[in-house]
Amino acid sequence: MRITMIGSGYVGLVSGVCFADFGHDVICVDKDASKIEALQRGEIPIFEPGLDQLVADNVRAGRLSFTTNVEASVAESDVVFIAVGTPSRRGDGHADLSYVYAAAREIAEHVKGFTVIVTKSTVPVGTGDEVERIIRETNPNADVAIVSNPEFLREGAAIEDFKRPDRIVIGLNDERARGVMTEVYRPLYLNQAPLLFTSRRTSELIKYAANAFLAMKITFINEMADLCEKVGANVQEVSRGIGLDGRIGSKFLHAGPGYGGSCFPKDTLALAKTAQDYDSPVRLIETTVSINDNRKRAMGRKVISAMGGDIRGKAIAVLGLTFKPNTDDMRDSPAISIIQTLQDAGATVTGYDPEGMENARQVIDNIAYAEDAYAAARDADALVIVTEWNQFRALDFARLKSVMRAPVLVDLRNIYRHDEIAKHGFSYTSIGRPSSDAAL
Repeated sequence: MRITMIGSGYVGLVSGVCFADFGHDVICVDKDASKIEALQRGEIPIFEPGLDQLVADNVRAGRLSFTTNVEASVAESDVVFIAVGTPSRRGDGHADLSYVYAAAREIAEHVKGFTVIVTKSTVPVGTGDEVERIIRETNPNADVAIVSNPEFLREGAAIEDFKRPDRIVIGLNDERARGVMTEVYRPLYLNQAPLLFTSRRTSELIKYAANAFLAMKITFINEMADLCEKVGANVQEVSRGIGLDGRIGSKFLHAGPGYGGSCFPKDTLALAKTAQDYDSPVRLIETTVSINDNRKRAMGRKVISAMGGDIRGKAIAVLGLTFKPNTDDMRDSPAISIIQTLQDAGATVTGYDPEGMENARQVIDNIAYAEDAYAAARDADALVIVTEWNQFRALDFARLKSVMRAPVLVDLRNIYRHDEIAKHGFSYTSIGRPSSDAAL
């Protein structure tokens, strides 16, 4: 099957490459000529484990190519996916759909024969209706079916998620598209991946509802962590205790500095705004957004408290800058607000991240960057773990103590235990756990 992917960002590139790996002929299109030229040279613009090899394999096999030419690719395709960005709109928090609608107009101008047009981007309820209106207005003779097919990819595990999904959601109002989409996902369907066909509007809402629920789950356990600190309980034991309940489950119950990334912050906000527009406010989501926003600076204040309350002139090393490990994505990372809070209090900050420092330089001002964790810790008055990269799970604390000015560790991901850090002579602060590990 011939597939065009409009947009070669995170979702478009991963999806396009995986479709090609299924055996489809895929053309990834992007307006950014420099990005396309880099992809044609085999240079991958994002960090995602295994993606570079998968791109190389499918380009070599002739199933995957990259271009800026929308006209030729769309005209030859059976299916055209729209996978462009839908960032939060400045000023009101609604999803900015300008890129989606621009793609729809361009597709309409070049489509030939019956074509299924699929919105892969995360979009509010009713976007598919507007995409259809734009296409039919632009080209009244276009023979198309408009489909919603949201992605459920986790950065750092996107290829695995695409090839072994929990479910594939396909929303359509034109039954002609059912057979086409079944063929697109045939390799997964044969592996018994649940293929859920529903209405287009329902499909659009499923994506937002899923992300909002997970964001609430993270926010819930973070609030439980705060309560644990007040009453002397252990949030990790609370998490285990409730996660063993099959109705709740253990995933997304790890206390930390708040959620970030390309999905949860903008999607929860967009869902809240959409619900307000329909006079059906989702107050749990609105509260989740507010709590998470406030938590990030609160984690900065937690660091300040762990250092005695006055950090003016102090040096702080921050390990992990991306919003999660195994990605270079800095969007809405808790590290941004935490570092800003520390700087506002008069501290100087040195940061280290295995993959995110180039992107961090675009969004974090006035910090130094180190070549590794130990270089970041040199002459520091405190070390703060913000992102749980694997290489931070077995740090050499004797070495750290020898290079730091003061042995203070603030572990915002609960990687370590109090007793194992205390024996190295460190002052240790974690999230939602008592100062002793006796209960563990």
